Amino acid sequence: MYSQSTPLFRSSIMLGEPSAVQASSHPGNEERLPFTVKLVRNEEDLRKAVQIRQAAYARHMPAVAEKLKAPEAVDTQEGVVVLLAESKVDGSPLGTARIQTNQYQPLALETSIQLPQWLQGKSLAHVSRLGVVQGGMGRLVKLMLFKGLYTYWEQHGTDWAVVAARTPLDRMYQQLLFSDVFPGEGFTPLPHMDNIPHRVMAFEVATAYERWARAQHPLKNFIFHTRHTDLDVRAKSSAARYPAYALHEPAPASFNA
Repeated sequence: MYSQSTPLFRSSIMLGEPSAVQASSHPGNEERLPFTVKLVRNEEDLRKAVQIRQAAYARHMPAVAEKLKAPEAVDTQEGVVVLLAESKVDGSPLGTARIQTNQYQPLALETSIQLPQWLQGKSLAHVSRLGVVQGGMGRLVKLMLFKGLYTYWEQHGTDWAVVAARTPLDRMYQQLLFSDVFPGEGFTPLPHMDNIPHRVMAFEVATAYERWARAQHPLKNFIFHTRHTDLDVRAKSSAARYPAYALHEPAPASFNA
């Protein structure tokens, strides 16, 4: 059983703060948010994502943040999408995360480690460059970014999501039921991440609901049974700016429609 006292679960939705219009836990209820979560589709969107990304890393990893003042080459590669949480009030960026799939090339993570056999030949999505604003709003944004990530994985047939997390972010992914790719090995220095130790973890997409239900996860209703109309991570080729966003037509969300 997971406790709501942990920082990840101390969101406005869990405690009733006035950051969102609440819905009950019954399936099919709708909740409106003070921000939107979408895919980056143009240079202005990407500029906002880079802004929040750089600010987030500056708080904990200043040396890395210095390298994140401009978009990275991977941001515009095929098989890559960037999520952006944006305020409805003034359009300011509130959070971002990046997904790189192995549809067109190996994951960047695979330049530093060899993934185990049980992940070979699978459709993979590597989550990286997660960053949100500080404070209570940041916790809600983080939850919605995860829901956006999960929605995208489902829409595009991802078998496993993988992440390389530094401490203490690894505990957040553990709470979300990610498991260790290399059990017992702890944190591994990754050359493509300046040899900073990271914990490599994975999340099986197809069994997510079953595992969250079995664990009586406190976010199950939020993720699976609440409709968020402010979340839209469907790829729309007509609005595409970067090659990655022109590869797929919109697909219906299985639990968000």
